[in-house]
Amino acid sequence: MKRFFDIIFSLGGIVILSPFFILIWFLIKMDSEGSPIFKQTRVGKHNKDFTLFKFRTMYVSGSSGTAITLSNRDPRITRIGFILRKYKLDELPQLFNVFFGDMSFVGPRPELRSFVSKYNEEQLKVLNVKPGITDYASIKYFNESEILGRSQNPEYDYIHQIMPEKLKLNLEYISNNSTYKDLKIILLTIKKIFFH
Repeated sequence: MKRFFDIIFSLGGIVILSPFFILIWFLIKMDSEGSPIFKQTRVGKHNKDFTLFKFRTMYVSGSSGTAITLSNRDPRITRIGFILRKYKLDELPQLFNVFFGDMSFVGPRPELRSFVSKYNEEQLKVLNVKPGITDYASIKYFNESEILGRSQNPEYDYIHQIMPEKLKLNLEYISNNSTYKDLKIILLTIKKIFFH
């Protein structure tokens, strides 16, 4: 049922938003050099790597730096990238990830291998389900980059404070998920984007 929902709504979203995709594509091209699409290897279901798609929000020279984005004022972020990040529009290409079956609309956000390698045995259970575009952790830490921007040691604080809390929320979701809960998470995410 969940896969059927993912296919229908991801395909519908791709078709309906296609003019918007084209507009964002050209805005990124005009704003800075490089491909408008950013591809990154993330860890998916059953601990298997897959390619995550995003609209590029950083200058090409800055996208290869630290995996932690400190804030929306990060100098690596382009002008159009700031707007895309603010409204989470950079995540839209993940509709293709959902359609291809690598992701679902709702599920634990996929992490980089370098972070997954630090999971303990219990935390690795989040890899028993498909990663998602959004989850409770994404809602709670909607301003994660701003929080880390105030940190003295962003990577340490992410690994030892934020990441464990996100994994805890994800494990709670996995142990008691439902279609109703997924719809609730999607609606809460939309609300957060427009009214945060």
